[in-house]
Amino acid sequence: MTKNKQIQDKAKRLSLKILGLGAAVGAGALASDSTGYPATNPEKEWGEHFQSHYTKMSPEEVKEAVARLERRYKSQYDKEIKVATTPPKEHVLFGYALNITRCKGYRECVKACTEVNNQDKNPNMEYIRVLELDRGTFNLEEASHYYSAEKEVPAPGKFYLPIQCHQCENPPCVATCPVEATWKEPDGIVVVDYNWCIGCRMCMNACPYWARRFNWRNPNLPKDKINPDTHYLSNRPREKGVMEKCTFCLQRTRKGEMPACQAACPTGARVFGNLLDPKSEIRWVLENKTVFRLKEDLNTQPKFWYFSD
Repeated sequence: MTKNKQIQDKAKRLSLKILGLGAAVGAGALASDSTGYPATNPEKEWGEHFQSHYTKMSPEEVKEAVARLERRYKSQYDKEIKVATTPPKEHVLFGYALNITRCKGYRECVKACTEVNNQDKNPNMEYIRVLELDRGTFNLEEASHYYSAEKEVPAPGKFYLPIQCHQCENPPCVATCPVEATWKEPDGIVVVDYNWCIGCRMCMNACPYWARRFNWRNPNLPKDKINPDTHYLSNRPREKGVMEKCTFCLQRTRKGEMPACQAACPTGARVFGNLLDPKSEIRWVLENKTVFRLKEDLNTQPKFWYFSD
């Protein structure tokens, strides 16, 4: 991509931001400074403003972009933060299954997710909602996920249904993004290029699983709480005015590790793995259990299933 094309693309994105494209999904959707222009991070290097879309950058440009980010994070957090660019593995398609019989509502998955993924700590920006429902009912609109972490669970007459990004095969969030800042990777993970996001929140409005989160302010990420093991498309530090979401901890899973939520679950309710591996545990679940997916009528084809014993 030529420098002129980069400048044109950047100008287009800033124009969309300034014109208030997010008005379609609610007033005040865009984060801005006192002048009304999009908020900027003074610690950003100039080259970052004219950086190309992640999928269009050459290996050399990716290396330069990562180096800029690591310098900025070092200055901002006084800590060495590694920004990996590990690509998807061939013949891997990630999927998740959750045993609602075993889930007891402990929310250890929520805690682990916020710790590993460098989310805003005050208040916690939680990717996972653990819904508490009355047994015998399934009204998600009336379910509560605001129960206190100190509440004794499981409560009598209740069951629990964790919801996070379902990594749809046909993601409506991707289809609605006006600048292609979000897309589906070959391993099935829907990602966001934070440097390309204009903060219009159209993807948030399109998601039927309440999986997108918007940074209304600069995240509160204490230096002693930051996870230095990051990925460009996952848990690297974000900033005001951009969307973020669950990525099945791709900074871990692309290295052969389990997502933080799965590793932290004390009841073994969570099953994660490669859908293309016939010997994987998740394939066994899908082939031997009665499974269901949320809002299948929308044809989003989520790669997140629920089952019971």
